[in-house]
Amino acid sequence: MTTALERHITSPLAANDRSAAAASPRVKLYKRRIAISHPDPQAGERLLAEALGAVDRDALHGMLRQLVKASAIGQKPDEANLAFMISTIRSIAPKDSIEAMLVSQMVSVHMAAMRCACRLACTDDLPQQETVTRALTRLSRTFAAQVEALSRHRNSDERAITVQNLSVQDGGRAIVGNVTQHAGVLVAEIGPGDARQGASR
Repeated sequence: MTTALERHITSPLAANDRSAAAASPRVKLYKRRIAISHPDPQAGERLLAEALGAVDRDALHGMLRQLVKASAIGQKPDEANLAFMISTIRSIAPKDSIEAMLVSQMVSVHMAAMRCACRLACTDDLPQQETVTRALTRLSRTFAAQVEALSRHRNSDERAITVQNLSVQDGGRAIVGNVTQHAGVLVAEIGPGDARQGASR
């Protein structure tokens, strides 16, 4: 016998390094306000801010308002969509404001892409299929570009590698000068004196 999953279940489905106690509080939507559902309001705000990568209360509530609008179905904000978006952002774990904004855009683009996929599956009208397919393709490309941008941003703070001691065996070659390496690119800075040394070898 198959039973439908209840929408209010918030426990983790798979084992991971985050305990259920540290899970983000739920967000309740009312006609004129957004409420963070937690026994301790300050702790609830702190947990949600950590989940969304918000640096302060203003950033948290600004991001929440934007996510609520992006969660809408037929111009009405949807709690289940919002919970999914917050959970997804939390799993990506934005580490600064740039990542927080980018990841929020990523989940919003994903939501829009899935809406397009649903429309595509539900229409038999060829012109409408073509229009929706173009929109879905654009959204999918945007999402892929956002994933790449997030990866580049996260890898941009790689430390430069500095070699201080170097041993060259017989038959080997060495670059004389300052050598640094960033993200797989090797750069050698050779001064005028070093160039003469290299030319004389």
